[in-house]
Amino acid sequence: MQTIIANNYHVFFNEKGYQYLSEILVPKDYSKIFILVDENTSNHCLPKFLSMLSTEVEIEIIELEAGEENKNIETCLQIWHSLTELGGDRKSIILNLGGGVITDIGGFIACTFKRGIDFINIPTTLLSMVDASIGGKNGVDLGNLKNQIGIIREPKAVIIDTLFLETLPGNQMRSGFAEMLKHGLIFNREYWNKLKNVSSLNTNDLNSLIHESVEIKNKIVSEDITENGIRKSLNFGHTLGHAIESYFLENTEKQNLLHGEAIAIGMILEGFISKEKGLLTDEEYQELKYVISDIYDPIEFNEVDIKNCIDLLIYDKKNEFGTIQFALLNGIGKIKINEQSSNELIFKAFENYKS
Repeated sequence: MQTIIANNYHVFFNEKGYQYLSEILVPKDYSKIFILVDENTSNHCLPKFLSMLSTEVEIEIIELEAGEENKNIETCLQIWHSLTELGGDRKSIILNLGGGVITDIGGFIACTFKRGIDFINIPTTLLSMVDASIGGKNGVDLGNLKNQIGIIREPKAVIIDTLFLETLPGNQMRSGFAEMLKHGLIFNREYWNKLKNVSSLNTNDLNSLIHESVEIKNKIVSEDITENGIRKSLNFGHTLGHAIESYFLENTEKQNLLHGEAIAIGMILEGFISKEKGLLTDEEYQELKYVISDIYDPIEFNEVDIKNCIDLLIYDKKNEFGTIQFALLNGIGKIKINEQSSNELIFKAFENYKS
């Protein structure tokens, strides 16, 4: 697959990524290599990655507990102390080998340690390949509130090895696929048509689709790195999706949702709001709802759940001047940003989702 050129870095695929690493990870440029992993990528991905890594620079492994609940400032403190104790300096580099939690927190750690050291993202999940590792957003959660603390700074490179996908369970693949569906819905009707006809989420089918998804996100981000305009389109499904994800994360009576599972619900809800505001035809909405509902299991919401999710919207980092901002579909393949919705309409969207 062809290398994708981003603003200040490149996205390499498969063998080209390891060739790039062998060229830059040399003693004259880097004093030490830190590889950040969680217990899952340590077991399933790290051995393969190390076997492909050719360098004479000393390597240290830092392993975290897996899970969104560990993407917080307390974990950052532990990593900063580890970097210091293991001799990290301003010429160190961090390789973030893992899913979205690892690339988010690893990028944030690198941006803040010694006032900023180089980092490279090596995503190992579909979600992190097509979304989290691309675009320069790095950060952590504040309690159960998603991505409240962070910085935008692009990595030195992103290396996508699609063979890592063979280690993933089906629910993790579906989680990442939600972001790909979003890319089609907001940007390219033809790409959406390809995705809705994918019969199975296997590596062979996905290679070219992953490349196209990365191209779409890169194109949007390259035009608006600081999210003052078109980059807001990537938030479709995320305003309500993040609130749902946060609510299920903090509620001990609920089973945690994967990011993509919550975003899938958010896209159906915000698709309905788009329809009700006259931006999406009923036929387009029914198509969206059918495709997404066919992939993701339904989630039960009672009236208290809905109210609590709506209450969390005010903390969404995309809000401006206390106003909740939505990116809504303006037809499949197009988007309209800075839209608003009444609570009454949001309740109506939840009721429609349940039907």
